[in-house]
Order: sequence, then structure tokens, then C-alpha cells
Amino acid sequence: MVLIKEFRIVMPISLEEYGIAQMYMVTKMQQKNTTSTEGIEVLESRPFEDDVYGMGQYTSKVYRLQSKVPSWLTKFAPAQALVMREEAWNAYPSCKSVLKCPQFSKFQLTIETVHRADNGHSENVHGLTKEQLAARQVEYIDIAIPGKDCWSYLVGNCSIDFSKFKSERTGRGPLTKGWQDRCDPVMTAYKLVTIDAPYWGFGRRLEQTLLAGERALFLESHRHCFSWIDEWYGMNLQQIDHLMEQNKSMSDEQRPLKPARVTSIVHLNGKTPDGEGIHVKKYRP
Repeated sequence: MVLIKEFRIVMPISLEEYGIAQMYMVTKMQQKNTTSTEGIEVLESRPFEDDVYGMGQYTSKVYRLQSKVPSWLTKFAPAQALVMREEAWNAYPSCKSVLKCPQFSKFQLTIETVHRADNGHSENVHGLTKEQLAARQVEYIDIAIPGKDCWSYLVGNCSIDFSKFKSERTGRGPLTKGWQDRCDPVMTAYKLVTIDAPYWGFGRRLEQTLLAGERALFLESHRHCFSWIDEWYGMNLQQIDHLMEQNKSMSDEQRPLKPARVTSIVHLNGKTPDGEGIHVKKYRP
């Protein structure tokens, strides 16, 4: 049975600000989660253009996160074999990521994201059919409520109390009950997660485990995104490029992974690419 769930994450920032904030957050979280044996390897990054998303950035990545593999899953395969391969098509404010695991060839996890300048009440932004809408579950993720499960701890939980937090540079916050209906600016990330793991005996458990992991990642990454607002607010694309270049150099030194094959990354009409993994700086011959 294919599992379909839509997560809606409301943010107290503008749609334009989110492009910078998301890239800053991804880069900083990668620094915190990269070791000599684990991390994210970018295999390829290049511009693309198609009839669905228009112009954007295609990336191919490998995720090596052995320490985060649930112990029960290692009964079916060693943790070292459970690497994830991702293909992503990023055309902010829309993007799509497809993750597969070579160890389980029938498994597929797809994340389709649409960003809107609203407070999370737009319906069917992904253009689902009646059948898909009937199967879809919807959950609102409130970034003001901290995660308390093991997945939040594993992905790097944010300890900030947003009921007391106030940005010095923007004056935004604190986030008290009902903040989503009062804040300005506001935007929402609509993330549609589709998981198919057709394996008898553990497929359903695998789907639920991965869904819990994605939820925790969405929550904690967006909590960090807002908690670091005084760090990324006012940054431009050139500063983000420099930060990512420094991060890539540090990552290359930490782990013996092959360098990414990057043809180019273009910032389209002042927009910034968005995705579920890391970004690579523009190639300069």
C-alpha cells in the first residue's frame, strides 16, 4: 500500500527570504552532521529545463547515515548497505526529490514541495486526483512546538523556546498560540511525501519509520531556520555562495568522498534553488 501524507510547515518569514534562509540552514546543518564516515556526497549538479518545472537545478546525491538506521532494520541488511540515493529537481518555489535504496530495489520515497505566501490553508496545491486526495493525510507542523521523539534527537533537535524567542534584527517572535494567523510576513512549505515499500513482513513498518524520520527532519530543519534568522537575515546570494564553498572545503577534508561533478548552478531571476539536500556553489572556470 502506497502511503501519502502532506505536511504543511508555516514560517514567519517571506517567500523571498525563505530561499536564502533554507540554503543557510542546510549548509549549517550539514556542517553539524558530517563526519569522516557519514555525510552527503553530491555526485552531480547541473541546470535543467522541462515542461513541468521550467528551469531549475538537478542534483544527484548519496546519503550515508549508518548511525541513524533503526536497529530492527539491520536484521534485513547491514547498516553499511543502507545508503540512500537521491535525485532532485529544484525550481524554487517548487521542487521534487526521489530517494531510493539500492539494497531494496522496489522501495521509493518521493517528496514534492510547493512554497506559497500563505498561512497553510491552500488546498490541493499539488494538483492531486480524487483518488489521491482520498488517500492523502494532512498534518500541520507547528515549529513553535519542539520535537520530543528519538528522530528529532537524531537529526539534530533545536532547543530554542520560541514562546520566549524574539529576533533582535527583525523583531519577529515570540511565537505564541495561534501565531500562524497573526504573523506578517508568512509563508508555507507544502511537502507531499509518498512512500512505497512493497515488502512483506516489514514494508509497512519501514514506511512508518521513514515517515516519522521525514517529519522530524521537516520540523527540526525549519525550527533551526527561524532560530538562526539573525544570522542569515540580510545575506545575499554571493555571501551564501561563499559560505557553501567554505562548507564544501571542510567536508572534503573530513571525509574521503569523490568531489561532485558540477556543471553549473544558476540563480534564476533572482530566485534561489530549494531542495531536500545540500547545495553546491556555482562552478567558475
